[in-house]
Amino acid sequence: MDSYIPILLSITLAATLSLAYFTTRKQKSIIYTLFKVLFLLLSLHVFALMLLFFFKSFITNMDGLMYIDAISYFSTCNLPVVLFFIASVYKDKDVNLKKYWYLLIVPTISIIMIYTNPFHHLFCKNYAINVSDVELGPYFYIHMIYTYILMLVAFIKIIKESINKAGFVSFGTILIIIGACAPIIPNILASLQIIAMETYITPILYLITAICFYISIFKLKAFDAVPIALKNIVNIMADAFIVVEKDGTMTYSNDAFKNYLAKIFHINLNDNFYEIIKKNKKIGLTHIKDLIKKSEKNNTIVKYDWDITYHGNHKYFEISIQPIISNKGKKQVIGSLIIFSDTTQHMLDMQTIQNNQQLLMERERLASLGQLIGGIAHNLKTPIMSISGAAEGLTDLVKEYDSSIGDPEVTNDDHHDIAKDMKEWIEKIKTYTSYMSDVITTVKGQAVTLSEEQIVSFDIDELVKRVDILMKHELKNALVVLNVQMNTPSSTTLHGNIVSLVQVINNMISNAIQAYNGVPNKEINFIIDKKENDIILSIQDFAGGLPKEVENKLFKEMITTKGKNGTGLGLFMSYSTIRAHFNGNITFETEQGKGTTFHIIIPVK
Repeated sequence: MDSYIPILLSITLAATLSLAYFTTRKQKSIIYTLFKVLFLLLSLHVFALMLLFFFKSFITNMDGLMYIDAISYFSTCNLPVVLFFIASVYKDKDVNLKKYWYLLIVPTISIIMIYTNPFHHLFCKNYAINVSDVELGPYFYIHMIYTYILMLVAFIKIIKESINKAGFVSFGTILIIIGACAPIIPNILASLQIIAMETYITPILYLITAICFYISIFKLKAFDAVPIALKNIVNIMADAFIVVEKDGTMTYSNDAFKNYLAKIFHINLNDNFYEIIKKNKKIGLTHIKDLIKKSEKNNTIVKYDWDITYHGNHKYFEISIQPIISNKGKKQVIGSLIIFSDTTQHMLDMQTIQNNQQLLMERERLASLGQLIGGIAHNLKTPIMSISGAAEGLTDLVKEYDSSIGDPEVTNDDHHDIAKDMKEWIEKIKTYTSYMSDVITTVKGQAVTLSEEQIVSFDIDELVKRVDILMKHELKNALVVLNVQMNTPSSTTLHGNIVSLVQVINNMISNAIQAYNGVPNKEINFIIDKKENDIILSIQDFAGGLPKEVENKLFKEMITTKGKNGTGLGLFMSYSTIRAHFNGNITFETEQGKGTTFHIIIPVK
């Protein structure tokens, strides 16, 4: 057995010194510095045992060997203090370790007692190489009780803080405790002469300590801030989430889930999520198992909306289901992450916005109706008054003709004059009634109704085809060419009444045709673009532009540039149609001497 001791001591010394080096190679924090001190103390202990092994054959005096062994006690006396410091920093990184200076009093006294033991034998009455053969003195028990109480306090602090920060005792923390206890417990049992153990067995136990500490610190990063920070981030998240195993067992949840949804579900961690959902059908998540399977099968995120009433409160959630893939060996689904995002406020805000939009649209429709009625009244007032005047004129002529019957002084020429005047009044009435008919036709074709119309869908291609068919005859007669320029896919879908939109476009094309005043061989451009979420339908002419006095009044009142041949209703009604039927807008650009372009802007839903 003795032949293996130097090898074991050398391996352990190399391991502890390597750990001391690598601990602070990249890490500069106080806790890693303390670990470095811890490993150096372990190295010192192992080195002392190596000296003891090599000199035991040359030094026969036990007191002399005890002085060599006393070097190891410098390590064992201070190790509990360093471990306590580590636990304190683990709990509070800003802790002032200087306030714990008194913890070094007992270790200092212990070291003094060891080196002066031959004079008083208070530490040990009879020294021996084998720990179980040492006859202990009264002070040794003070030293032992102090050492192990301090280590116990350190262990409790580490365990408690691990639970506070991570929610559980992490595997890394458990390894730290195992590594610390590995050499301590056997030495306690040997010191109490419960078991027999040579001093040189301790290095083997220290090797276990070194391995456990290495795995915990460097592999599991038990003392790093990142896992703790991630845990804190998870728990301050507003979104609730759970981790569900393949069999439905819930293995993890954050505070948001525990504090709210767990109360709704009446569940605890480690319950079977599928069974809970199955039993509580009123929750409305009976189909979530199928969605989880779909997510796992396709390796995709599945989302859907869920609402629930709890204690009189109606809540809306967006549920996201994401498969958890194993990163070891063969990639396979090992569970699912289910996130419950509270969208209640968003839904309420959207409802408020929709209500406000509907109210605004109703107001705009009423305003448009008021303008329409005002415009119609304005346009019909003059012809109605004229017809009224013509009727009075005809009445007077009828009276004049009736009184002239039988009058010898009234000649046939006089009767012909009366008839001529009657015809003139009748022609005026015809003109006025024709104008009124045009107004009524315009309103009838493009009027904005206050009732909701059926929403239908159509694509750009169908829109262009209808415009071409309906405008072909008028364009041909006027000898005007319509150039269609499509800068967006013809399959782009619009929502609304295609008939209303075609009427608006045709009205603008007709206005462009009339702007040329019968001059042939002219062109009109019909351009279709898409900008962000809007479809822009542009009708461009080259007829010299709009008069300045018209620009500021366009869309605001019924105004025409066609003189007595125009009502001013067409463009006004087109604007009202786009606003009310499509939630869009009409703008224009005009340049004197060149032409005018009208832009019909329609949002793509």
